[in-house]
Amino acid sequence: MHDATPLIATIVGGLVLAFFFGAIANRLRLPVLAGYLLAGVVAGPFTPGYVADAHIAQELADLGVILLMFGVGLHFSLKDLLSVKAISIPGAAVQMGVATGLGMLLGWSLGWPMAQGFVFGLALSVASTVVLLRAMEERRLLDTDRGRIAVGWLIVEDLAMVLALVLLPAIGGFLGAENGAEAPTTAALLGTVAWTIGKVVLFVAVMLIVGKRLIPWTLQAVSATGSRELFRLAVLAIALGVAFGAAKLFDVSFELGAFFAGMMMGESKLSQQAAEETLPLRDAFAVLFFVSIGMLFNPHVLIEHPWIVLAACLIIIFGKSVAAYAIVRAFGRPPKTALTIATSLAQIGEFSFILASLGVSQGLLSEQARDVLLAAAIVSILVNPLLFVALDKWVAKNDADAPDEHPDVKGHTVLVGFGRVGRRVFTELASAGTPILVIETDEDAVRGLRDDTRAQVVIGNAASAPVLAEANLSGARALIVAVPDPFEGGQIVRAARALRPDLPIVARAHSQECVSHLSGLGASEVLYGEEELAHSMFEAAKGPRPAPSSH
Repeated sequence: MHDATPLIATIVGGLVLAFFFGAIANRLRLPVLAGYLLAGVVAGPFTPGYVADAHIAQELADLGVILLMFGVGLHFSLKDLLSVKAISIPGAAVQMGVATGLGMLLGWSLGWPMAQGFVFGLALSVASTVVLLRAMEERRLLDTDRGRIAVGWLIVEDLAMVLALVLLPAIGGFLGAENGAEAPTTAALLGTVAWTIGKVVLFVAVMLIVGKRLIPWTLQAVSATGSRELFRLAVLAIALGVAFGAAKLFDVSFELGAFFAGMMMGESKLSQQAAEETLPLRDAFAVLFFVSIGMLFNPHVLIEHPWIVLAACLIIIFGKSVAAYAIVRAFGRPPKTALTIATSLAQIGEFSFILASLGVSQGLLSEQARDVLLAAAIVSILVNPLLFVALDKWVAKNDADAPDEHPDVKGHTVLVGFGRVGRRVFTELASAGTPILVIETDEDAVRGLRDDTRAQVVIGNAASAPVLAEANLSGARALIVAVPDPFEGGQIVRAARALRPDLPIVARAHSQECVSHLSGLGASEVLYGEEELAHSMFEAAKGPRPAPSSH
């Protein structure tokens, strides 16, 4: 029997350990991310027992980040990106400047060289793509104004980090790093900055001019073959190919290349199918990302430098958050939006690790500072879900205290989800003259309903008790859950059943397992798509009965 290769051993070991510790964390009502990180610590070189290949784990994690950013791009149009540029660009720039300054101040107090303090502070300033998007997706906030601002902010940070990674050696020398290198002139530094920005602009131009036409056309052509396998392969080839080409040809990060590939693919009518095809891989590799972070963690740094780790954590969790909150409020956004952005950015991740590794290799960052950075990153990733729980409670309390927007709606049907199925259900309900209240997270999807007198609209996640309360479930005649995801549908059914035990709840399912899942959570009736279709086809095939013979 052949020994397992490092690649296979790393994938198997990482996923098995992540499942084991993730299940324990879930059982203890802790964030599953804590389980994934602990799995990485167990598989890392600083604990006894099995040790995974850290280099391979990091490359697998990079694949996960690429696929995740590609998925975000699929749902994030250029219009969305431009709509938040006025707040995302200056907001991200100021917030990164504040965090970098706080990091340099900490480094100065510890006697670090200026270049080391700068690199350390810059690494503290940028949030993790995976952590931020995971939190947004769990709460279905990506299609909301808050989600668009957060993602736009993230893209600006990514662009800044692309520039920083290219300029770091020159900046380090310019600041007088003690690595034996001759400091570049100001003219040379400005030339490097201009060349780097020029390559990024060229990449964006190529994607907007060529990619916007070529990528949707390719998808349509592959779809015409009727092969789902080829379609899935085409989606992955475009996502990974554009990301790799962007890095090699334009020195743009893999993540940014994948984001633009997804955004251009989003111009195709097949974008929803493309998102569904990549979802399983995105989830699997995202788990490996957190495992890879845990593998880098050296627990001894908590014993040797606890106060430095604490100071770094305070900068990440409080310094960045306060700065982000103040910036968003200064732009006139409501407190809920400001708190969401502040909470989203109260962590660091993959770009910080890349920057730290480059800093060590260039002699700009000590190994001690890198270990402190990794420890602070893990602490911030563990704390971030708890901050979101606190935010959810604050939003729920304040929404509960707010006046009901629909106090007079009674005898209505609540329709959750306004996608393809939801629109058809809405048409049938409207034809029957039934009062309707639609709950949807995507404001664009229900924009046409704003002036429709047949329906009222609530924007938000229907699994949230305040949103369901706003829909006045106590006066509703029925709830129809038309969202396609059975897990999301289950959360909505459970929340609604808790608020009103006698409410008739109808949900949709794609398998018998989903039927059992939704029924167990309290759905009164679950319609299985294939079963309903088979019944309709049978009825149609019977046709009209022949007229009785006169003989």
